[in-house]
Amino acid sequence: MAHQSDLIAEDIHAYLKQQEEKSLLRFITCGSVDDGKSTLIGRLLWDSKMIFEDQLAALESDSKKCGTQGEKIDYALLLDGLQAEREQGITIDVAYRFFSTDKRKFIVADTPGHEQYTRNMVTGASSAQVAIILIDARKGVLTQTRRHSYLTSLVGIRHVVLAINKMDLVDYSRKQFETIRDEYGEFAEELGFASITAIPISALEGDNILQPSLNTEWYQGPTLMKYLETVEITDNAAQQPFRMRVQWVNRPNLDFRGFCGTIAAGKIRPGDEIVISASGKTSKVARIVTFDGDLPLAIAGQAVTLTLEDEIDISRGDLLATTESMPHQIDRFAAKLVWMHEDTLLPGRSYLLKAGSATTPAQVSELQYRVNVNNLQQESAKTLQLNEVGFCNISVNSEIGFDRYQTSPGTGSFILIDRLSHATVAAGMIEAPLQRATDSHWQSLDIDKQARAALKRQVPKLLWLTGLPGAGKSTVANLVEKKLHSLGKHTYILDGDNLRHNLNRDLGYEDTDQVEHIRRIAEVANILIEAGIIVIAPVISPFRNERQTVREIFEEGEFVEIYLDTPLEICEQRDTTGAYQKVRSGELSHIAGIDAAYEPPQNAEYRFDGSRSSAEEIAVKIVKELFEDSQQPEWEI
Repeated sequence: MAHQSDLIAEDIHAYLKQQEEKSLLRFITCGSVDDGKSTLIGRLLWDSKMIFEDQLAALESDSKKCGTQGEKIDYALLLDGLQAEREQGITIDVAYRFFSTDKRKFIVADTPGHEQYTRNMVTGASSAQVAIILIDARKGVLTQTRRHSYLTSLVGIRHVVLAINKMDLVDYSRKQFETIRDEYGEFAEELGFASITAIPISALEGDNILQPSLNTEWYQGPTLMKYLETVEITDNAAQQPFRMRVQWVNRPNLDFRGFCGTIAAGKIRPGDEIVISASGKTSKVARIVTFDGDLPLAIAGQAVTLTLEDEIDISRGDLLATTESMPHQIDRFAAKLVWMHEDTLLPGRSYLLKAGSATTPAQVSELQYRVNVNNLQQESAKTLQLNEVGFCNISVNSEIGFDRYQTSPGTGSFILIDRLSHATVAAGMIEAPLQRATDSHWQSLDIDKQARAALKRQVPKLLWLTGLPGAGKSTVANLVEKKLHSLGKHTYILDGDNLRHNLNRDLGYEDTDQVEHIRRIAEVANILIEAGIIVIAPVISPFRNERQTVREIFEEGEFVEIYLDTPLEICEQRDTTGAYQKVRSGELSHIAGIDAAYEPPQNAEYRFDGSRSSAEEIAVKIVKELFEDSQQPEWEI
């Protein structure tokens, strides 16, 4: 529904044509909790005649049941649709609403103010052109105000309305308004906004929303609606070099092969030359196909299917670009990261990086610093917590085409996904490419793993023993090696505790250090496997994610996970290092099973109950099943 217009009744076609020709503005409301964001949008919808009669009746009823304004209409209930939102009086999800005036159409996103739901605010801001940042005139600039302002700047919004709300509760004080305006302006000076327009409002009473308020005669600026109707927004996406990431390869029959996607930047015509970023191969556009027929021109924001003049290998996730301005094809880059999950960031852990339809494993190789949202200072940090922002280096397992976020948000942004839970854990904006890891020369060698293994007459394997401290991992590993040695096998033990005295002496026991500890052991084990050695690695390795990452390094059958499922009380009784006692007394911390997590394997090749079987019995069974009874190849020397 749009604003009231006589054309609706007189000439519906003319009305629809008028609506089609209006410009569209996307904006968000953000700020701290209870600053009045939902009330403001509700007021805009109300004053713009955007409420149906049944909605009005429901609003009046809900205002009496769970409203916060006494006998008055609670406009916030128009947006707070979730039951939990109405009960708590806060916004949780992002609520999108459409409305229009004589001059413009609008899509507004009401984003949560509560810190717990900051990630939802980032989602709403990602497609907005203007941000209305609300501030409670009684409270002034708060931490969440600063956080939302920084995130608004981070996602590329350049026009901000500083809506200083609830002016009716401070007697429309000009001094209070100017104090808040000046404080915010000083804070936001480094955020790079193109414009900041401060407006004193009362969302509940309607002051300076549609009409100038008699209560603020000292204010000579625009009303909120006038600002929204007149603010000039320049969309540079169509002026950028052409970019489109392939979402789907459409092959309905042998005579048609099209590449579907939404144009992220630039424009394209039949006959234009394009390049596939991954392969560097070029071709020309034959047709631009849509449901409504072929187009002579397509621009940023349009979903199209391109056919090419040549048969070129193109897959889902590939980036199509113009030959005059190539994107970066990289496997390492620097990026700003907004952490959006309760589990902390663990540098070195393998996540899934998703950019458009392209997905690849990735690691945060280095967290350079964390941003303090209160003063925008850079702080040293080893990890990021929920809602924190950091600057980091990221490595991906396979090269992906990217642009800098400031140049092309559509091809310069990505998300990180947890590989086990598939939860989105972070949103990222690429700052700059880094030297590619693949730029260093790989020296080919004539003697390979198979030749080295044949000389030793054995099949190299990695026996990864995991379990709580004191589960018996090192004892079993030692017995297994002795038995293999007696069989003439070439072995080596990479004991997690021993390696902390040399290779990993710089690492502690925090989660971030545990991830790096496991990564280093896996890389050394890989070198030994290449040498044809049977490697035995007794390592606590508390996280499933890291154990899965280690597994993926090796070929099928090389990695054998052995879980010593020994009860905690038995482990504590066996402890010879005194670690458990030191944790209980507070001398040590981050010990798996006590004050740190241990995630038991779910699909280990072998599981042994250390309270029911002796270390000798476990070792015998491992050697028997893996080496004595297995079919060994006929070695040829």
